[in-house]
Amino acid sequence: MKKILITGANSYIGTSFENWVSKWSDKYKVDSIEVKTNAWRERSFQGYDVVFHVAAIVHVKENDIGKYFRVNRDLALDIAKKAKQEGVKQFIFLSTMGVYGTETGHITKDTEPRPKTPYAKSKYETEKLLNELNNNEFKVAVLRPPIVYGKDCRGNYPRLANMALKLPFFPDIKNERSMIFIDNLSEFIRLIIDYEVDGLFFPQNKDYVNTTELVATIAKAHGKILKATSLFNFGVNLGLNLSETFRKVFGSFVYDKEMPGGPSTLISGKKLDYETVSFKESIIRSKK
Repeated sequence: MKKILITGANSYIGTSFENWVSKWSDKYKVDSIEVKTNAWRERSFQGYDVVFHVAAIVHVKENDIGKYFRVNRDLALDIAKKAKQEGVKQFIFLSTMGVYGTETGHITKDTEPRPKTPYAKSKYETEKLLNELNNNEFKVAVLRPPIVYGKDCRGNYPRLANMALKLPFFPDIKNERSMIFIDNLSEFIRLIIDYEVDGLFFPQNKDYVNTTELVATIAKAHGKILKATSLFNFGVNLGLNLSETFRKVFGSFVYDKEMPGGPSTLISGKKLDYETVSFKESIIRSKK
């Protein structure tokens, strides 16, 4: 049985993963702890096979930018050092696609990270420091997932869902986005725990997602027909040059599918089949 400790209680991804592996109660035992105070330092990590670190902050006040680094970097590193010292075999760290410092493009294994925001910079610095701890006895796995979506998720996906339910028309945009459904991400994490691997991984759904198709599928899942029109495309194309928000919604931003952990790659000589839920089914499951 694998004993897994999630550091960062009540997080969306951590809680979803715990619920996912509860189907195999004979194979996994999952505990979670809060790390907002220093109480975790008195908690023994001995006996755990894996520490899955999900605790992080995304938004802080402008006058406390240093908090990103105290929480996202320093705290993560302290937890990893404690895990290594107390015999944990694997440490999984959630990073972000934001380390590339762009909202559009085709990311390959040769694309160099250039983080722009304090959040992305803190995550990328943590990646590099954690890699220094990696060895055969303490394997560090870093995940840079794209947009994660699912029921009760936060971020851009629920905003698009609201648009799908309120708007009669939507721009007919020909773009592509890398995304991953929360259950597929949870299955990917389960598999890298089973294989006890280290490295940098880029999990995503098998197929890229078109924003127009996504919004139309959300509308259909709620019994509504959303019409796509090219009438607004000029304004959208103009917005792509001027607005970060437009680029995040309507721009193309994908991981190459051959990148480690992608749908076309091998781990430990085996192709990982972690897309347990198809795109259309995932939209239905994401309904509130």
